[in-house]
Amino acid sequence: MRQGIVIAGEINVDLIFAGVPGLPEFGHETLAETYAQCPGSSSMILAMGLARLGNPVRFVGRCGDDHFGRFCIDALRERGVDVAAIATGDGLRTGVTVAMSSHVDRALLTWPGAIAELAAQDVNDAVFANAQHLHVSSYYLQAKLRPQLGELFARAHAAGLTTSLDPGSDPEERWGSELTSVLRHVDLFLPNQSEALAITDTAMPDDALSALDNGITRTVIKLGACGAATRENGKTLFAPGFTVKAIDTTGAGDSFNSGFLHAWLRDWPPLDCLRWGNACGALSTRGIGGTTAQGSADEARAMAQA
Repeated sequence: MRQGIVIAGEINVDLIFAGVPGLPEFGHETLAETYAQCPGSSSMILAMGLARLGNPVRFVGRCGDDHFGRFCIDALRERGVDVAAIATGDGLRTGVTVAMSSHVDRALLTWPGAIAELAAQDVNDAVFANAQHLHVSSYYLQAKLRPQLGELFARAHAAGLTTSLDPGSDPEERWGSELTSVLRHVDLFLPNQSEALAITDTAMPDDALSALDNGITRTVIKLGACGAATRENGKTLFAPGFTVKAIDTTGAGDSFNSGFLHAWLRDWPPLDCLRWGNACGALSTRGIGGTTAQGSADEARAMAQA
């Protein structure tokens, strides 16, 4: 029986300044309430969230053989993620994100480093052995993988895997129409609200869900603390978010993905999947960084069923 989840994605470290009252301006200094160095990147946060829920996870990526790279690999390994397919060296340097986080939102400044170096050939057929699912995050940041992504997803389907994609934000704000062809090979698409509206050039989540309905892909739009929505039988299905005392929202959307995927891969009803996603996203905001406070399956179940 296939069980493993393959994450093909970016690796970088997060330097998080939390409790920031506002974005710093040139010529001025802004003080944060606290600071932490944490595992970063959408892909890493998702992988660690899935492992925290008890799923077998295999990570494929590239990073530098440097302090930050070793820090990230150690963090994945300690969470139980299989890191055998992570390549290091070749003059690569591990990327760094400075995250400035308030209690309601965050701003990110990223030096990509090796993020753009992962290619489709790095995700070979051996990686798919006994795997159930392939996920890719940060579509717009992965420059080498991006033009090959449709082919990679098609290869995963041929090997018997399901697929999912979180686009992440486009730093150049071009968004691009080629994503439409990629989505023909994607079973589950996981944008947040701002990404979904920008990709579809629409003003409302309902309109974005309609525009992204290709008859193949289930789209789930993350609405932050408000909850999440998808389409079911031609109608919008919405699950409200859960109230927690949020300390840091970094990576909450990626932890949402871990909860939704955990439920979706078990063929649970769509509303249950949304509630598990909302629960995992909310639980992750209880601590600094995207991974320190990620919930266990028992914690997520208790919140999702409340």
